[in-house]
Amino acid sequence: MSERVRLAVVGAGPAGLAGALAAASRGVHVTLVDAAARAGGQFYRQPAPALNARRPQALHHQWRTWRRLADGLARHTEAGRLTHLTDHHVWCVRRESDSFAVHALLGPEQEEGVTVRADAVLLATGGYERVLPFPGWTLPGVVTAGGAQAMLKGGLVLPGRTVVVAGTGPLLLPVATGLAAAGARVAALVESAGPEALLRRAPDLAAQPGKLAEGAWYAGLLARYRVRALARHTVVEAHGTERLTAVTVAALDRTGRIRPGTARRIPCDTLAVGHGMLPHTDLAETLGCALAGTAVRVDAEQRTDVPGLWAAGEATGIGGAALALAEGHIAGRSAAARLRGTAPDPHAWAAADRARTRHRAFFAALDTVYAPPAGWAERIPDDTVVCRCEEVTAGEVRAAARTLGATDLRSAKLLTRAGMGWCQGRMCAPAVAGLTGCPLTPGRRPFARPVPLGVLAGLPDDDSPAPQ
Repeated sequence: MSERVRLAVVGAGPAGLAGALAAASRGVHVTLVDAAARAGGQFYRQPAPALNARRPQALHHQWRTWRRLADGLARHTEAGRLTHLTDHHVWCVRRESDSFAVHALLGPEQEEGVTVRADAVLLATGGYERVLPFPGWTLPGVVTAGGAQAMLKGGLVLPGRTVVVAGTGPLLLPVATGLAAAGARVAALVESAGPEALLRRAPDLAAQPGKLAEGAWYAGLLARYRVRALARHTVVEAHGTERLTAVTVAALDRTGRIRPGTARRIPCDTLAVGHGMLPHTDLAETLGCALAGTAVRVDAEQRTDVPGLWAAGEATGIGGAALALAEGHIAGRSAAARLRGTAPDPHAWAAADRARTRHRAFFAALDTVYAPPAGWAERIPDDTVVCRCEEVTAGEVRAAARTLGATDLRSAKLLTRAGMGWCQGRMCAPAVAGLTGCPLTPGRRPFARPVPLGVLAGLPDDDSPAPQ
């Protein structure tokens, strides 16, 4: 009997699920490693079973796709072709001579170490939100747009009763309409992009009529729930003492700067704010993968430049669930073929390849539309905290750049401690980059998350990650 070929897939969102199912369908034994208690990732996040949600499909507009993925996961798991490890928080992936060691922390407490060995790895680690600071952004009641959506999808709870949704990007639409449908009063949808930016990219956007129809559907929902949309506006300040009580927003001119005399105050108890997404590349960085900007660089088969390592989904560039599904499918089929010693047949994934091309072009156009407004860093007062973990202010970061010679994120971190806290700069790096004028470049680190010393001490010497 021949030994089973092993593929480890890190992340059970759209890309990870598509890759795992594609590989398992072709005879490869797959271990799907995910930090959540249930598969789906952020996009297909499900309410906990104990909540007994009567209509979970009401929280998703691609429920049929999710059911297909969930059924495939159950089918391959029952057949023994796939092992789904939940509550496994991967902190490092190490390349060995002819295999990989995937190191994870088990359970909510994350005190016990687990190692999964595989012949190849597919990284489907997703993305995280970019949040730009402003006065009052640390008040209770200010949450990220994705955080508000996660509370609704996963916990069936509203972050507040009167909500302002603000920032920029396509995510704001489902967040605002989802909260309104669940019973919140959405006082305003504050979008820094203007309609003329969409019109300038109309030919590129028109190539995806399904996406345009989806946008029109959201516009109809905004009208139905009487959500006031303020295009080309931005949040200037959040107000409150013990918690949020109101936000001040102002109009932007065509250069992205605030128009004098346009500030208005909107009472609310919650502000859900976000300025797009950034790829999650920590694990890829520990392996030394080449990056293209802030994303993992891959070839036509979704292979990285590290042999035996594939990547798909938001980690290779922000593009939404449909693009992640296409990339994951291609990666899974490619990995299955190469693990079994056969040459991949690109014709076998031609439909996924066409979908990948279309979605990449569409989101490349959207990136130019939903960029943060010009001058946002100039508007942050010196006394505004930008690194919440270490309580570093904008003035301290500016001083480090102006008088101490901080020219990149690493030197700013060493001189100010911005980025040395629990999140390791995931929240504050965009702000520090904007304040110092340096590029937003991922920093290679040996661990993707904090690891107990006991777990490190328990690793065999040949399993210990090499120091960076």
